[in-house]
Amino acid sequence: MSRFPDKIKLKLDSPCYTGSVQKLYDVPDHPELIISETTAGGSVFDVGTIFNIEGSDVGRACFRHLVFQQLQDPASWEKLSGELSDSGLMGTNDSGIIEKTLSIFKQQGASTHHVGMLDRSTGEVFTKGFPPQLSNLTLIKKYTVLKPELKKVLGGHFYDYKKYHSEDGFVIPLEYIVRLGITSGSSILRKYNALSGPDKKAYLSELGLNRPLSPWTRFDRPLVDLTTKYEPEDRNISRQEAALISSLDGETFSRSMGMAILGAFMLQQIFSRMGLFLWDLKWEIAKDGDDLVFVDTIDTDSVRVTMNIIDNDTSYFVHFNKQVMRDYYRIMHPEWLNAVNEAKKAASRSGRPFTEILSEGQGRGHYPVNPEIDKTFLDLQKQKFEMIQHFVQNQDQDMRREAEKIAKAELDYYFSSGNREKYEALNAV
Repeated sequence: MSRFPDKIKLKLDSPCYTGSVQKLYDVPDHPELIISETTAGGSVFDVGTIFNIEGSDVGRACFRHLVFQQLQDPASWEKLSGELSDSGLMGTNDSGIIEKTLSIFKQQGASTHHVGMLDRSTGEVFTKGFPPQLSNLTLIKKYTVLKPELKKVLGGHFYDYKKYHSEDGFVIPLEYIVRLGITSGSSILRKYNALSGPDKKAYLSELGLNRPLSPWTRFDRPLVDLTTKYEPEDRNISRQEAALISSLDGETFSRSMGMAILGAFMLQQIFSRMGLFLWDLKWEIAKDGDDLVFVDTIDTDSVRVTMNIIDNDTSYFVHFNKQVMRDYYRIMHPEWLNAVNEAKKAASRSGRPFTEILSEGQGRGHYPVNPEIDKTFLDLQKQKFEMIQHFVQNQDQDMRREAEKIAKAELDYYFSSGNREKYEALNAV
């Protein structure tokens, strides 16, 4: 990291990109770098920013900074290696790619695009540790984003990924979804339940599983589910198709899969110190010569992590991630969610962005407008981010009791509003 500046001039008046949960800014005199400013806005179902959680901007940024520091640190991988050896999870992959990749990480750490957290008042770059005042600004190395080209033919369409095979220094056009278990909201569970008997068996074989899928069960070993990244909608694809459109050779593609799994193990180690369990997460990875690099965000927008609460012999799972907002809309505003799904189906037939179709339908009164979130519920989400900030500053402190207190309050919110059965249908066994 020494090749990067120790301090930069902050110029945050003109973002080069404005997304649903962050803004990006160019860095004067450093075209290879970019500043990420996380926002308090939130997005679910790919609709765009439709709610705000106070403190989530700093909470997500500081958690991201903590995670990337751990990924870059060989000592953290050495510690994780011992825990994985004791768990019996090593040696479960045919190619040995996880062991090979872990050996490299133990020597030099994992490569990431993360440079450090910025002190908002001084512009100082904290590659390790945190500024005196936690910030929502992080400094990252820029990688090229290439978009596949939409081709229309014979009344249909497909995406051309040819350009990836002649370029370097780009974000691989895949999302690597690592699953340590399966929740009620998992996309693979929805797909599995929609299949017939023989097709279910074939799908389990494709996933590398030998028992039926059911919610809130943990896998004996993690699996990697792959989707497209830069098509209008994320599309589940086979491992074979993912390898082809990634542009990577077979050995490097295998290494990217092992890298994603090891990153998930590292995150689970972090979450366990808050009494939370990681179910799944998604990674993005860039190709940089012969190196593979963890990129993009890793925070509560890109994981499923829960606190388990036992009440009257029922096991409840309370989310400490964006899934909590998805479930809120499912339980409290199902008519709006039905409209979103209807717009997505129309988009898949036409090739148009579904947000355009949804917005047009809302303008005509055909679809309900985006609903507002109850303040009491938003306050609970604010408390979760306050807990995360406290954790990153005091990692030796046990946060289990605080996490459990918030989780119980969220259960009471649903139970007292008459939605116990709806919540149990999603998040209880």
